[in-house]
Amino acid sequence: MTPSSPFPKPPAAAAVPSSPADGIVTDREATRQAREQQVGQRPGTLTVHEGALPPRLFLTSYDDKTCHEQEYTGRYDELMDFLRAHPGLKHWVDVRGYNDLPLLERMMQDFGLHPLQMEDVLNDYQRAKMEVFDEHRLFMVSRMTDFTANLEVDDDQLSLFTGPNYVLSFQDDYDDCLDALRQRIRSNFSTLRRQPSLYLAYALTDVVLDHYYPTMAAIGDYIERLEEAIFADSRPKRLLNRILRIKKDVVRFRRLVYPERDKIAEILRLPEEIMPESLKIFYRDAYDHAIQALDLAESYRDNISSLTDLYMSDQGNRMNEVMKVLTMISTIFIPLSFVVGLYGMNFQRHDDHGRLLPHNMPELYSPWGYPVVIGLMLFVVVGQIYYFYRKGWLTNR
Repeated sequence: MTPSSPFPKPPAAAAVPSSPADGIVTDREATRQAREQQVGQRPGTLTVHEGALPPRLFLTSYDDKTCHEQEYTGRYDELMDFLRAHPGLKHWVDVRGYNDLPLLERMMQDFGLHPLQMEDVLNDYQRAKMEVFDEHRLFMVSRMTDFTANLEVDDDQLSLFTGPNYVLSFQDDYDDCLDALRQRIRSNFSTLRRQPSLYLAYALTDVVLDHYYPTMAAIGDYIERLEEAIFADSRPKRLLNRILRIKKDVVRFRRLVYPERDKIAEILRLPEEIMPESLKIFYRDAYDHAIQALDLAESYRDNISSLTDLYMSDQGNRMNEVMKVLTMISTIFIPLSFVVGLYGMNFQRHDDHGRLLPHNMPELYSPWGYPVVIGLMLFVVVGQIYYFYRKGWLTNR
């Protein structure tokens, strides 16, 4: 017997709203105005952000013997016809880009999606979470991360809907971190093709989690380079800016991992009729991955705090070195200034009657007076430098 299709054709009378008066806004300026007036909107109102990409539709259909991949951009009706014609296959419908509200509303109707959940898809900075709808179907949100060439943590939302024989995914960008999973599906020896569609939802979550590790490795390498640069960088203000920026990225990454761990914990608490025990063992492994990523984030946060302390300590040491040099220079010139000031006093050689005043600096009129004073000043300088050397102040002992 041929399995019944989980995508019944909608009745002919069912129409999709297409005018701004019906709540669908496609003009970019109208979208901007709608976003500015979000406060007080009716729950479930769909709004596309300015700059959203036109949607591309990718379908991957498979079972243990066959695998079919095709892009259906601009041909949504053909995609639905294929799904209804092949109910025995497992399907992954991948939607990349949101800038087509009529299409999204048709998908809501065909797949039975709730407006509030679709609103979370379009407002694409949701924390990782899991919801059960229609008793047996799941709605999950994950955050895909990457450490960009600009040395910042970039993250994108991946929204998943599960069904009897399909997984529906939404993301706002054309590029993602899921190519490794696509390669696994193409492989004839992949166990993924023999598992139920819920396993595909796990596999998508697991790939997102696994991609946290390259991100954290890149952050760790960058922190090590910053630590080396602390003792070599001649532009401390720029270095401090880099430290503070990576600190924000680590805190942001930590905020992404925490909800992911909680989401998987909620999945593990689902009853058997929603999440079979045979699949929970895989989610337990994913939970361990989330814990490890969270531990790494905590470790890097501590490293950044230590790096900040090291930077401040190094700057303090550099300032102390500068102050030490200035202090030694001042110390050397204090006695020299005293000698110069002493012999700069203008005492008279004779009184008003022409008599000699023998105690008014007679050495000023001695033929050896100047060389003696210069020699005295050199002796003071050499003596102080020798004293500093013996104390180790010149060699940092």
